[in-house]
Amino acid sequence: QVQLVESGGGLVQAGNSLRLSCAASGRTFSSYAMGWFRQAPGKEREFVAAVTWSGGTTYYVDSVKGRVTIARSNAKNTAYLQMNSLKPEDTAVYYCASRDHYCSGYGCYDVREFRYWGQGTQVTVSS
Repeated sequence: QVQLVESGGGLVQAGNSLRLSCAASGRTFSSYAMGWFRQAPGKEREFVAAVTWSGGTTYYVDSVKGRVTIARSNAKNTAYLQMNSLKPEDTAVYYCASRDHYCSGYGCYDVREFRYWGQGTQVTVSS
């Protein structure tokens, strides 16, 4: 069992930055990778970024490349999502999640590949 708690969300103006944190606890040794997802009102949950614990390999959805950076601290069991140049379309509830198995390919970033989820943190970007 892995418990995840997100923090750092809030209301910001377009163009500003925000950093989200995801603290992991429990059986964290079983986690292979951490991912960030977001869900806007009326939309399906969407993959944003992921990072592996061991090698630090990262992957991003095209819509956030160049503006978003995912990182992790193995010592702190924490994953981060640094978001810059925020746009109104970034408004969503952001969730962190844990994948506890090795995976290769585009299908690895589907919501169904991640077993444990946090409760989410709201990010609102105003015009």
